[in-house]
Amino acid sequence: MAKLILQIFTISIFLSLVAFPATGEEDTYIFGKSINKKPTRLKKEKFSHFRFYWHDILSGSKPTSMMIIPPSKNTTTGFGQMNMIDNALTLGPELSSKIVGRAQGFYGAASLNDVGLMMVMNFAFIEGKYNGSTFTILGRNPVFEKVREMAVIGGSGLFRFARGYVEASTHSWDFKTGDATVQYDAYVLHY
Repeated sequence: MAKLILQIFTISIFLSLVAFPATGEEDTYIFGKSINKKPTRLKKEKFSHFRFYWHDILSGSKPTSMMIIPPSKNTTTGFGQMNMIDNALTLGPELSSKIVGRAQGFYGAASLNDVGLMMVMNFAFIEGKYNGSTFTILGRNPVFEKVREMAVIGGSGLFRFARGYVEASTHSWDFKTGDATVQYDAYVLHY
């Protein structure tokens, strides 16, 4: 019995040392703290406008948008369907115009009552000083409205700490194939 009490006492002492280190410092473990932004090399914040065309190709031998979840049955809006994308972003509305980046992510039909997509995309740029930088879009896209607005929620590279919005407007849509070209105007605050 005495041996058992000694073992319990020893384990209790050990656990209290682990749980409450005797360092004499209260800030041994810090969850978060304010930092000076100078060492992060953040420059002055800029407000930029970008215009490019997003090409969602579902047809042909090299589609850039693929259905990964089919729509639920008995739906007229395609509710439940989800597509994974790696779509070209070009300077002009023609797919043959200069590619400035790729839209990589997914969209899903998220509305029971109309054709409303939930879009999650990274716009990954490959051109000029923005090569290797990305910004991220998240939002609702009611595709049959003339202009749709979605949020820019972050970014990387030159778009670190990005915020803003995009306006999407359909340039062309082929009812037969589902292929679409959409003009994107992005208004982004970034460093």
